[in-house]
Amino acid sequence: MIKALSHTDAQTVSFAIWAVALPFVAFAVNLLLLFRSRIAALVSTAAILASLILAVKVFFAVWNAPVIHAQTVWFTVGTAKVPLGILLNNLSALMLLLVPVIALPVHIYSIAYMKDDNGYSRYFRYLSLFCFSMLGLVVVDNLVLLYAFWELVGFSSYLLIGFWFTRQSAVLANKKAFIMNRIGDIGLLTAIVILFTQYGTFDISALFGADGLVPLSTMAAGMWAGPHSAMPEVWQYVAFGGIFLAVAAKSAQFPLHTWLPDAMEGPTSVSALIHAATMVAAGVFLLGRVYPLFNATELTILAVVGCFTAFMAATIALTQNDLKRILAYSTISQLGFMVLAMGVGAYASSLFHLVTHAFFKCLLFLVAGIVIHQMKHIKEDNNLDIDPQNILHMGGLRKKLPLTFIITLIGALALIGLPLTSGYLSKDGILIQAFVWAESKGAVFSIIPYVALLTSWLTAFYVARLVVKVFFGDFRLQKVNPHIHIHIGDGNWLYKAPLLLLAACSLFPLFSKSPVFYEDAWIYKSFLPSNFLARENIYHTIVPVLVNILAVVVIYAAFAIYGRRNSWSFPQRGLLYRLSYNEWYIDRFYNPVVVKAVLLFSRLLYAFDRKVVDGLVDSLAGAGIALSKITDWFDRYIVDGFLHLVTSVVQTIGNFARRFQSGKVQYYLYSMLLVVAVVFIFKLIWT
Repeated sequence: MIKALSHTDAQTVSFAIWAVALPFVAFAVNLLLLFRSRIAALVSTAAILASLILAVKVFFAVWNAPVIHAQTVWFTVGTAKVPLGILLNNLSALMLLLVPVIALPVHIYSIAYMKDDNGYSRYFRYLSLFCFSMLGLVVVDNLVLLYAFWELVGFSSYLLIGFWFTRQSAVLANKKAFIMNRIGDIGLLTAIVILFTQYGTFDISALFGADGLVPLSTMAAGMWAGPHSAMPEVWQYVAFGGIFLAVAAKSAQFPLHTWLPDAMEGPTSVSALIHAATMVAAGVFLLGRVYPLFNATELTILAVVGCFTAFMAATIALTQNDLKRILAYSTISQLGFMVLAMGVGAYASSLFHLVTHAFFKCLLFLVAGIVIHQMKHIKEDNNLDIDPQNILHMGGLRKKLPLTFIITLIGALALIGLPLTSGYLSKDGILIQAFVWAESKGAVFSIIPYVALLTSWLTAFYVARLVVKVFFGDFRLQKVNPHIHIHIGDGNWLYKAPLLLLAACSLFPLFSKSPVFYEDAWIYKSFLPSNFLARENIYHTIVPVLVNILAVVVIYAAFAIYGRRNSWSFPQRGLLYRLSYNEWYIDRFYNPVVVKAVLLFSRLLYAFDRKVVDGLVDSLAGAGIALSKITDWFDRYIVDGFLHLVTSVVQTIGNFARRFQSGKVQYYLYSMLLVVAVVFIFKLIWT
């Protein structure tokens, strides 16, 4: 299986394979044995813990070391050999570690969070399949396997989003996610086919490695000229379009982002995993894998789309009242920052932000799960008709949930990007490099970093609004119902331990010795090219100062608006408010216009198939039947009739001639005499 590998490298590859395979083993065991008790949770949690241990071993063996690539021939397509193997470099090692690091706290948290659910064992089966899919995606060495695991990630997320399938809203949400991601999957498949047609290989290393076919190709006269062959420029853009659709679907970028807020119908612990290091991270990971493919124009498109998505999602989050929906739009916005970073050439900062975001976003979703769980208890204990996810029913929970409140503050500060948090390091790096990029591109492009800057302040506002609405002021339900009983708390250690771990990982020491310089972060430095020269300019000072001073002002403004009694608040009306509250009317456009147009087109195709295609086939069938009947008649009455006539004539002549064959010699003599007489008379007449 493994060729040309040292013993150490072969062992590292084995560790990586087992790190991927163990969650699938847990899925298979739970599926085959149909555990319906806590054993299912223990099997899945033990598997992801073992994967984490193995991933740590792989990480330290691979990080900043030569690439390890082990493969064998899987099957052949004509003369092309499709490999089956493992590719371990900095990117795959980082993701292989990140997924179980995030998944383990989610598993532990889920043991308590899902304990009363009837689908307890089924939940952990799906969770193990999900982790297996993402782990496989990040280490495979060819585009065919990448596509297979890409599909598995989508399928397993479909199962988890629709976990409570008895709810109509959950069914609609997972169908929406599935269909949106199918659009992206078609794009990715198209790009893979184009790349294979051009370069004759699916091998990721051969295509996108440092000395790969794609980096060595250059654009000339509308053609890709390289060591392999030339590809028309149009196919380059089609391939980019396919990859963009894949990224937009998985990582929820405009215009394929609308499935992610609806995906909140799944358990909150699932939302934490999807929004942190698995489903939505796959799109940004794909950009990192195929990054050498993009030209300057395509990178600019990524920058524009990422910037717009980040801004749009942040404006929507300003007015939402569903706790998980606010965090969902926050995820879309932060993913927009990552795509923006890829577009402006901040490759290292994009991946750095992917990692930091995974920790504090997972943390915030798990916190949301605790808050929602406790609100459900209040609802059930007092027979209230409320939505436990609506922040308008909350308030003052810091007194009831003190640890949860402190943990939330850490996650919120990291999401805003204030100093001493990991979010400060990664997001400021993106903003600074966006300004540097815009300066080199020209005045028109300066709008992108300024919109990104504005988005950062909007983030500070909606995060502060969320924290104030949930944890500050008075408990609003108690103001309306003074006699309700409230018996809530932070929960047991299964809740607290994951939160404490993720909170620690949301602070700067895990990533850098310096709390203010993103250039010192070990992830950032490891993804820079070897010939990188740090460019110090005024943006390195102005941007962090401007961002954080105004962020503090914005946070104070949000507290003043929402945290004080009888304070002024924004009017719940006006065009901008309606635009934000109704999520830019994008779904309202899709449903009556796009969805109905697709359904109408489908009905037209159905009618064309029934009336035209089937009608033509039926007509041909009718003509064939008629022709066969004519042929049958002709065969019966002409062909067979002629044969019957000939037979009858022959039979008649035979019967007539048979009368002269009596067997008496004298009759034969009379016959001969008659013949002689006839001949004699004939001769006399004619002569």
